[in-house]
Amino acid sequence: MNILVVDDSAFMRKIITDILEKMPDIHVCQQARNGQQALQIIEKLQPDLILLDVEMPVLNGLETLKKIKEQNTIPVVMLSALTNKETTIEALALGAADFVEKPHNITEIQNEWIKDFYWKIRSVSVQKPLVQESIEAFTLLTKKLPTKIKAIVVGASTGGPKAILNLVKALPDSLTMPIFIVQHMPKGFTASFAQRLNEETKVTVCEAENEMFIKNQVYLCPGDYHMEIKGHQIYLNQNEKIHGTRPAVDPLFLSAAASFKEELVAILLTGMGKDGTAGMKRIQETGGYTIAQDKETSVVFGMPRQAIQRGVIDEILSLEEICKKVAQIVRR
Repeated sequence: MNILVVDDSAFMRKIITDILEKMPDIHVCQQARNGQQALQIIEKLQPDLILLDVEMPVLNGLETLKKIKEQNTIPVVMLSALTNKETTIEALALGAADFVEKPHNITEIQNEWIKDFYWKIRSVSVQKPLVQESIEAFTLLTKKLPTKIKAIVVGASTGGPKAILNLVKALPDSLTMPIFIVQHMPKGFTASFAQRLNEETKVTVCEAENEMFIKNQVYLCPGDYHMEIKGHQIYLNQNEKIHGTRPAVDPLFLSAAASFKEELVAILLTGMGKDGTAGMKRIQETGGYTIAQDKETSVVFGMPRQAIQRGVIDEILSLEEICKKVAQIVRR
């Protein structure tokens, strides 16, 4: 896989390139110090993936991303610092597949960061060898949507922010039930994401807090915490990572299944890995209804595919169909 690294810092370009060149089947085909130079290189080389810094002179990350998306389908992963969190959220809304938070201490980069970096790159590459298996052999259960629904839970990873933005934009003026969302995202970025979601919809969206009482609004799990539903309250914890991530989708889904049973709808959106499958299984067992995003509209068809293959999905829908269905459900 040929990668273009775009960053105004020569030192950062070297650090990132050295890490990438040690990864299997990955090659840095070229480097660029700003967006304008990157666009010229993209036209000539057509790399498989672009790593794009958020802040750069001449042509910044957002403007460069817009131009890339106008001309190409090459996936873009943003290189972001915590100080650029609002800009990073905007980049995801504009079509960046994912982002990587720059290491806090570049002289002592942790193996966990490198592993996460590698899998993000692999998952969004145009080749997608790890996530594009056929699901044609898996048949769905003929089950109807429950007549009475008290809550909706949503899980997402890579590609999720843009999908979730589309979902909240489709919501009506008011909700008849709460919506709980877990998006794989680091600490510090979820507050900005919740704020952006709140600006895009007429209902209230907030970053969840520990022991918060549940109202008919949208709750986003904060980064570095798992979120659970118990009774009429939200509880956050920092238990061990699940599937290598915190927040994870499964704690929300499992706890919601216990709280809402057959009056729950669960939605698994685009993302890499298998987070959410165990939760979907429990939701089905307790009588809830499960929906997965389809392969065609997923940025990464990993989490939905795993759940479909395990036979724990009642309905497979496109992102547009999911948005319409959620809008209909919350009007009931």
